[in-house]
Amino acid sequence: MELQIRDLHVEVDGEKILKGVTLDVDSNKIVGLMGRNGSGKSTLAKVIFGHPDYEVTSGDILVDGESILEMGTDERARLGIFLGFQSPNAIPGVSLNNLIRTAIHAKDPDAKMENPIKFIRRLKSQLTDLGLSDEFVNRSVNENASGGERKKTEMIQLQNVQPQIAILDEIDSGLDIDALRQVSDSINSIKEENGTGFLLVTHYNRLLTLVKPDVIHLMSDGQIKKTGGPELALELEEKGYEELIK
Repeated sequence: MELQIRDLHVEVDGEKILKGVTLDVDSNKIVGLMGRNGSGKSTLAKVIFGHPDYEVTSGDILVDGESILEMGTDERARLGIFLGFQSPNAIPGVSLNNLIRTAIHAKDPDAKMENPIKFIRRLKSQLTDLGLSDEFVNRSVNENASGGERKKTEMIQLQNVQPQIAILDEIDSGLDIDALRQVSDSINSIKEENGTGFLLVTHYNRLLTLVKPDVIHLMSDGQIKKTGGPELALELEEKGYEELIK
């Protein structure tokens, strides 16, 4: 799959947020998107997934050359796009087990469902790999969970839905050093096994030292100001945003 953002302009209540963003995210590639708070990174992630609060005033979002601007969020998800939220909400009364099984079925209603016992066993194994208790299988999604635990359960959902393109909005926030390594290992594994492409939205270099990006974009004031390879994150760490934007 090829996700193409072309000269995208976006407003909220008449205020211009994105001012001509162009970038590509392909399957089996990792793209880093860095920038300060308010630069437009999270807005871009939400707009790609069809958030109704944002108005696309010009430009386009295409999948394999076809515009998806008229598609609803559910249709974009069925195409193979996944969004990991910056602050995942709790869903009282819905277990992680039921959420994932429902999502898998919604993606392909005609597919044969996995044996429930094998499914639960696999889910528990994935939780263990990410340092979570297997009790999360039957707990309500994100209820009474820390920020780090919520980010890890997002990764469990991602592993099981197996999208072609995953947009992860600050997946590294709220993670300690060990948790960051576990999540990074999971991203690398999903890319290797499923060929998933990633757009990783982040403020910091630490994630991008563990997950090697193919390209990094530096965003400021709703625009891509600079593009480079993994060395751009290191340069940013040394010089800061202001110097690189200049």
